[in-house]
Amino acid sequence: MREELNQWDFVWLAYGVGAIALALLILWAWRSMARAEARRDASRRR
Repeated sequence: MREELNQWDFVWLAYGVGAIALALLILWAWRSMARAEARRDASRRR
């Protein structure tokens, strides 16, 4: 077992957290855009 802390473990963890957060942000924005377009299309059909 290692006694010292390896800084690269924290760097990779930070990249992983950032990538997951970015993926969630993109998914949220895409779904919001799709809902807004659906509302716009529904209002045009009336």
